[in-house]
Amino acid sequence: MFEKSKFTEKSLCSQNEEEEALESPEEASQTENIKWTDNGKTSLESNQRESPKISTEIFQDTVGKEESSKSEEENESTDKLDKPMKTLRVQSNENISKSNNANVAQMSLKPSPSVGSSLENLELDSLLPAVRSVDSPLGSTENGAMLEEAWEGLQKSYVYYKGKPVGTLAAMDPIAEALNYNQVFIRDFVPSGLACLMRPANAGGDPEIVKNFLLKTLHLQGWEKRIDNFTLGEGVMPASFKVLYDSHRQKETLVADFGGSAIGRVAPVDSGFWWIILLRSYTKCTHDYTLSELPEVQKGMKLILNLCLSDGFDTFPTLLCADGCSMIDRRMGIYGYPIEIQALFYFALRSSRQMLKPERDGKELIERIDKRIRALSFHIQKYYWLDFTQLNNIYRYKTEEYSHTAVNKFNVIPESIPDWVFDFMPLRGGYLIGNVSPARMDFRWFLVGNCIAILSSLATPAQATAIMDLIEERWEDLIGEMPLKIVYPALEGHEWRTVTGFDPKNTRWSYHNGGSWPVLIWLLTAACIKTGRPQIAKRAIELIEQRLSKDGWPEYYDGKTGRYVGKQARKYQTWSISGYLVAKMLIENPANLPIISLEEDKRIAKPKLTRSISF
Repeated sequence: MFEKSKFTEKSLCSQNEEEEALESPEEASQTENIKWTDNGKTSLESNQRESPKISTEIFQDTVGKEESSKSEEENESTDKLDKPMKTLRVQSNENISKSNNANVAQMSLKPSPSVGSSLENLELDSLLPAVRSVDSPLGSTENGAMLEEAWEGLQKSYVYYKGKPVGTLAAMDPIAEALNYNQVFIRDFVPSGLACLMRPANAGGDPEIVKNFLLKTLHLQGWEKRIDNFTLGEGVMPASFKVLYDSHRQKETLVADFGGSAIGRVAPVDSGFWWIILLRSYTKCTHDYTLSELPEVQKGMKLILNLCLSDGFDTFPTLLCADGCSMIDRRMGIYGYPIEIQALFYFALRSSRQMLKPERDGKELIERIDKRIRALSFHIQKYYWLDFTQLNNIYRYKTEEYSHTAVNKFNVIPESIPDWVFDFMPLRGGYLIGNVSPARMDFRWFLVGNCIAILSSLATPAQATAIMDLIEERWEDLIGEMPLKIVYPALEGHEWRTVTGFDPKNTRWSYHNGGSWPVLIWLLTAACIKTGRPQIAKRAIELIEQRLSKDGWPEYYDGKTGRYVGKQARKYQTWSISGYLVAKMLIENPANLPIISLEEDKRIAKPKLTRSISF
């Protein structure tokens, strides 16, 4: 088990004094490519690139396969999910496996009913028999080789700065043009960081890279963020950064992108939220509280939150965003109040609430966070939720209603409901729709927003269960042959032309327009375990293991069922690799769940719904 870390690095202020000024735009614009060294480290040199081929040698997998042994607590009742969150240190798999496997009852897991499931009563030990059933192929020799290949690929993607690992490359495709895939993206690194945190120390776990990443991106936050003649907000975190090596000056420098180089020139709204969530995961896993308590880290969190909590003309607690501000970084009609950003916003608010210190202006900020959490949870649970009953209510909406007694509060025209929704919505199940704003409801299914809502407890227990019901009922549509659909359904024809602007990459059932993304398996797995439905995740993992490694770990798949490797997908995509690793460690050891999950907060008032959550 890792000892509590002592923070030994110099303060970020001294880092700023030591590092030389960023090279001129002319120098930064020169073509830079990756050169791989023998020890797996990467440097970037002009006009030269060598990319490694990922080895497929078989080794004895050590992740989550320790033998269960008797413990002194054999006759005690199993702990509830919220108890491990207070005491658990997942970085050591040895103690976890002993406590979790000591008294596992040999029973089959029964699917939860659509309504009435309580997440707070979920017991980790009760999940293990279903996850580790005798007929499970998860531990086969072939899958052991796939795991070894994945770990090796993840380690080869490490990016080093001044001798320390600070992140992972987006992709290592030896054939395709690098573009911006040779950079470290904040959102892309999250599953890589979680994999490094969840892996046991004796098997190569590396929490240090997560710590270095958090500090380095925090350092970049302090830079002036100018696009043309306009300066971005002080709290904006970079979308990505890269390490450049100047062979003449024998010095490494950092180049960050705050949206000025992005397609569409949109700043990433989600980067700051993912940074806060990963900081909590690091603290939860290592118990290294010195990092989150650093004045510089506290200030970084406050800058992000102040940017989002600033007063304005908003009448909704949701966050107003432009297209391209999240994982869907191209024009896809998610402008307004997309569910992915709202769920991440809520998750970041609750995570920072646990880490912020009340000193100085901290107490006032905590009070603002509490108010926003209550308002945001009510708004999302009440107005974003859709099931069969609510769909029927919207279908019968009256328009032009005025005053506080209005039922159709956003003046949504019933004729705007797309035809596919009526066929897609089952009698059993429901989901949080993509967007709600005046006269507009985006009825599309977005996986990231729904899974994050479950993990952050933004969705109520009954809603979380109904989301799992929907996935089971619409398996062919949302999972298909290669998990998982990022959005359903795809935009086609005239709608595709007007919404995406004839985007040639986001054609129907491709990329962000209904493409299938293997990286999302870790989010689905975590949500399934939290709702007591690990069999759903296990089935999806088995599908991924049939092809992902053989296809070269592509970024995404095309087609209505995800049958074809994406037409522009990069191979050896790092987060496809790390997403699979995190899913495997979660399904084989559910005690890892508290690293990326929050329990329901009883102090948050729930909306009084007069309709059923699910049929």
